[in-house]
Amino acid sequence: MFFYKKRNINGFLLIDKPIGISSNNTLQQVKSIFNAKKAGYIGTLDPLASGVLPVCFGESTKFAHYLNSSDKRYTVTAKLGEKTSTFDSDGIIIKKRTISFTCLELYKALKELTGLVDQIPSMYSAIKYHGVPLYKYARKGFDIPRNVRQVKIYQLNLIEQKNNLIRLNIHCSKGTYIRTLIDDLGEKLGCGAHVISLRRIQVGLLSCSKLVKIPYLKTLLHKNNIKELDNLLMPIDTPVCFLPKVYLSKKQSFNFKLGQEIGFESNIKNSLVRVLEKEKKVFLGLGKIDTQEKLIPYRLISTCTN
Repeated sequence: MFFYKKRNINGFLLIDKPIGISSNNTLQQVKSIFNAKKAGYIGTLDPLASGVLPVCFGESTKFAHYLNSSDKRYTVTAKLGEKTSTFDSDGIIIKKRTISFTCLELYKALKELTGLVDQIPSMYSAIKYHGVPLYKYARKGFDIPRNVRQVKIYQLNLIEQKNNLIRLNIHCSKGTYIRTLIDDLGEKLGCGAHVISLRRIQVGLLSCSKLVKIPYLKTLLHKNNIKELDNLLMPIDTPVCFLPKVYLSKKQSFNFKLGQEIGFESNIKNSLVRVLEKEKKVFLGLGKIDTQEKLIPYRLISTCTN
């Protein structure tokens, strides 16, 4: 049996997570395809869900938490008239009710669930209690008290409602539980509801336009087209693409990489910035510009290979 040394890969990829497997399973497949030494994903998607799963490799993982704090967008299809134990179709039906709400009542319910909303996470979530995910307690029949969380729903728009199915577009803050939102909507409508399909279409500024499917990655691997695989990787600083860029001279870059403050005149004040070497356009890391016209190293990368 041959063992190949893991590769030091730096970059970023938007994976189209398929339905039926966990986010971690998706990550492990991608990590194996690239034979990467270090990789992590941002923002867990349930096995039932598909869509945008950001994957960071190597040095890009240093900036993952900035993207994790970003807003997200989803399309969701829910089945009305049935409440389930997990708030989705993977659970068992615990209550059936007649669907009898009016259009006015539907729009009123959607409006009430827009803005700042209090949520109690489902027992079937990955939140940990004493180091153990809640869903493991739930499978054993335990009900653990959960704290109320406040999230923000920027948009909750109706796409279509036909018979016992309803489709919605959702734009929400970090930490929003879509299954809980749908369960709450079902209760407001008096009939119950649960998620039957969910697709994440955007994380921060990153949309599904650059999604890569795992079968395509496997095809490139089977063809031993490693160069084409690596060409799919987006720059290290993609998770912080919302931050402004500043450029340094070769000498300034050398000092910045040593962790030294740099005299720097800019209209930007009290903000994090992406710092690049002007000549080679190489990303060096994050800096902070203070009010005294200084650029202070904040989070540096240990390699200059994008």
